Amino acid sequence: MTFDVVVIGGGPAGRALARACAEEGLHTAIVDRHPHRPWTATYGAWADELPVDTPVKSTSTTVRAYAREEHLIQRTYVVLDNARLHELPDTVQVLQRPEAARYTFNATGARKGRAEQTAVGTVIESDSTETTLMDWRGNGDTFLYTVPLGDNRLLVEETCLARRPGMPLQELRDRLHARIAPGREEERVRFPLDAPRVADNAFGAAAGFIHPATGYSVATSLRLAPLVAAAIKADEDPKHVIWPMKARIVQAMRMRGLEALLRLGPDETLDFFEVFFRLEPEHQRAYLSGREDVKGTAAAMLALFRMAPSHLRWKLPR
Repeated sequence: MTFDVVVIGGGPAGRALARACAEEGLHTAIVDRHPHRPWTATYGAWADELPVDTPVKSTSTTVRAYAREEHLIQRTYVVLDNARLHELPDTVQVLQRPEAARYTFNATGARKGRAEQTAVGTVIESDSTETTLMDWRGNGDTFLYTVPLGDNRLLVEETCLARRPGMPLQELRDRLHARIAPGREEERVRFPLDAPRVADNAFGAAAGFIHPATGYSVATSLRLAPLVAAAIKADEDPKHVIWPMKARIVQAMRMRGLEALLRLGPDETLDFFEVFFRLEPEHQRAYLSGREDVKGTAAAMLALFRMAPSHLRWKLPR
């Protein structure tokens, strides 16, 4: 038996691609050695980045950020419904090892990198429906992220956005517990921001979808999965959907942004994000979400440079 598509990896990206290929009528299989293991990670995303039928667990229409001052972000933020994203149609065959296929995609996650995002979170009882995307009030080199999970639960997470090497989890745990008493559940996060792409066909974090300055990748995978499936159905090269030239240019610009972040000290980081959250909403959106928006990303970076205080400017354009 030869499949049209075999996807190696049963995470959100792999299952999204397998599901989309099956919906196109392609003979599809997924390699997942633990197909019934639930996902424990929390996947958040901007609502306007996602396909309209994406299942969500909770929605925040009020999103705040704190640097030197408080900022209200004019976007809706959601937490994805892991249980529903985990589902596959009956037409997708689950394998324990790869088999022959016209297209085989590696969706096993990011390779090892040098710069990492790390975080430790705890879940507490709360009826809050607001998200705090970043709260830099504290040590300056880590921030607090809080997001409602639904069912009267709130995730509170101490996060190191970018560091080379990543901040130890125990240090983050100590900082978190200095702010808030731990709940019964703990969430731990560690992934690379500058991991190299897997050669040949890859999808999701393995393909380099991680935004190097934010760490987000799942929304990109969910959005691109139907486009990749449609390309395969039409006998077109899916690589042109996964990494078009504009996306490559934007990714290179974002990597420059990551290097700038890594050069900043705690006080400079506070100043940087104070400037960022003062940008016009379209500039923020372009840098955070415009994967193929070369002009918008360049305009956002230029606007930030022009608004930045003089002690930051010399560290940004290198």
